[in-house]
Amino acid sequence: MTDLSKFDPNSVGNPNNNIFSLPFQEEDARLVIVPVPWEVTVSYIAGTARAPEHISNASLQVDLFDADYRDAWKEGIFLRQCDKKVLMKSDYLRKEAELYINYIAQGEVVAENKFMCKTLKEINEGSTFLNTWVYDQTKDLLNEGKLVALLGGDHSTPLGFYKAIAEKFGDFGMLHVDAHCDLRKAYEGFKYSHASIMYNALEEIPQLIKLVQVGVRDYCDEEFDYMVASNKRVITYFDKDIKERQFDGESWKHIADEIISHLPQHVFISFDIDGLNPKLCPHTGTPVMGGFEAEQVMYLFKRILQSGRQLVGFDLVEVGVSQNEYDENVGSRCLFKMCNMMIAANSQHA
Repeated sequence: MTDLSKFDPNSVGNPNNNIFSLPFQEEDARLVIVPVPWEVTVSYIAGTARAPEHISNASLQVDLFDADYRDAWKEGIFLRQCDKKVLMKSDYLRKEAELYINYIAQGEVVAENKFMCKTLKEINEGSTFLNTWVYDQTKDLLNEGKLVALLGGDHSTPLGFYKAIAEKFGDFGMLHVDAHCDLRKAYEGFKYSHASIMYNALEEIPQLIKLVQVGVRDYCDEEFDYMVASNKRVITYFDKDIKERQFDGESWKHIADEIISHLPQHVFISFDIDGLNPKLCPHTGTPVMGGFEAEQVMYLFKRILQSGRQLVGFDLVEVGVSQNEYDENVGSRCLFKMCNMMIAANSQHA
């Protein structure tokens, strides 16, 4: 076990330590964060592939006192190094994807261009590689008995993690915080697009028995129709409806508990940072006006624990990068809260 007797949690952050300036090694950490530096299919603002490194830097500014989950970090939190080969593959395929997206944006037909057909095939093969890589990384950690979190990268990154969770825990539900439904089928021709993550999860993972989405405020007919046809496997709380219920006098506690009531015993949290008000994440890939305060989301998460449900994993994705590290600062604080929550939740179920 890591000796914390010489570690001062009140001191300035030490860049020679791991994330949040914590002195843990992977073997001693209760929770391991897997960074996935990937953003091949982003359709608007790029940069999130480099979020893990930037979040790690910003995390040195995070104080370790957490009033909700005090001292949970002492069980150990560790962020793995980004895999440079994955990042290089993302950078290469991202350039290819930009050419392809620009081509179809002009109304051109992909089937009539052999180069674009080859590009699309290469991108989809790259995404399949990424899914397998993430599955292998997270499965190994889960088999070691670690608590596991994933740090993106764009929202396409966690699919392999979801599959590893399904194998480990069986049936589970997902609380999905997002401005978008992510239920598009092969968006822009990309089978594993960031805009298709929940569609792919539902289609490929039968153990995902319930998807509860909150904060959605940007979606298309195709996604709405998929929701309606899901026989309540997908339940969506739109941002507009949540706010109107609050305007009419309902408390956030009442709405949060209703949201959680739809979830089974095993719960995974998928947190796209653009579920927050864009004042908190202005450089995220696809910002949308509206959204939550961070405190609202963390309260919702806390109510999951208080309900007695078991938190089996989480991802934090789509954090943007900025010159003043504002987005990364917000992301690192959300990440710290979720790590502490994950450790505390599983101490209850130990």
